[in-house]
Amino acid sequence: MRVLFTFAGGLGHFRPLIPLASAVAAAGHTVAFAAHPTARRAVEAAGFTAFAIGEGDGDEVPERRPLLVPDREREDRDLRDGFARRGAGRSLPRYLDLFDRWRPDVVVCEEVDFGSVLAAEKLGLPYANAQVIASGAFVRREVVGPALAELRAAHGLPPDPDLVMLHRHLLLSPFPPSFRDPASPLPGTAFPIRPPVGPRARSGRPTVYFTLGTVFNTESGDLFARVLAGLRDLRVDVVATVGEHVDPTEFGDQPERVRIARYLPQAEVLPHCDLVVSHGGSGSVIGALAHGLPAVLLPLGADQPHNAERCVRLGVGRELDPVTATPRDVRTAVAEVLADRSYRRAAERVREEMLGLPEPARAVPVLERLASVPGVRR
Repeated sequence: MRVLFTFAGGLGHFRPLIPLASAVAAAGHTVAFAAHPTARRAVEAAGFTAFAIGEGDGDEVPERRPLLVPDREREDRDLRDGFARRGAGRSLPRYLDLFDRWRPDVVVCEEVDFGSVLAAEKLGLPYANAQVIASGAFVRREVVGPALAELRAAHGLPPDPDLVMLHRHLLLSPFPPSFRDPASPLPGTAFPIRPPVGPRARSGRPTVYFTLGTVFNTESGDLFARVLAGLRDLRVDVVATVGEHVDPTEFGDQPERVRIARYLPQAEVLPHCDLVVSHGGSGSVIGALAHGLPAVLLPLGADQPHNAERCVRLGVGRELDPVTATPRDVRTAVAEVLADRSYRRAAERVREEMLGLPEPARAVPVLERLASVPGVRR
């Protein structure tokens, strides 16, 4: 079986696909990825064949930007116009060409890679939709529906007002069901799979991990400096990662117990921590919960406000305003979450829920059956 994974976003959209892709490869199937050139290097470093979809050489350096006031309507517009209308409009013909040349038996499309879904549907290829956004409340019919309707009409596809075709065959969901927004329930085609679950975190003395992810770190203004100023006044060890394009030395001298690096593997850091301070990206939030860790969240955009809202409702963390939060606000929130064991207990309950989900290898036979669906193009 030849399985092609596709994703339209950055590394936060790639990493949730790795466990499933690895399980498919371990079962003896051929696996490849299609992604924007900026992600090609990361795909190949993970051991997979990569096809570049889009323009550029992958060496573009993102512009450092000031911190914007979080605006859900602005993020909805970016999703609708950036990913659905323009992004899918550009990628759809490129996917049609790649699918015709590589001839996959199944396409696994990351949930905002709408062009991949439409191309697979147009060619009659079986496909699965793979979630990479934890809360489920960001990708909504009223936001992306009109743009996708335009693309469907332009490419001779029938109307799909309820977006059923996005997950008609199969929806793979590597997130704990309790984290999903109740207003966005999983469809009947959903197959939950276990995300990577680490050991219960244990540290010798209180340790806090601080990250703003792999995209919004360059759009965060002075937030790194404010959070670090709040953390260094606490009697805790601090491990902070600022990303490839931010220089750790720009934050000046730090106490010995504060370590700032461009990148550290999250799976190596989290087992030694007691709390995570983050922007609320799906990877950061689920990674923390997979180790039973509570959080303090400063959501900047995209799905982050939705994820922060779910964390607060589940009792696993606290939310701060990234624009107005002072070092004192950060210090107070972190100290309170560390002192109140209810946050840790709530996070450990979510971790236990994850452990009860089917491991990624259990999804491989589901994809194999999907590849054998009669009446589709081979």
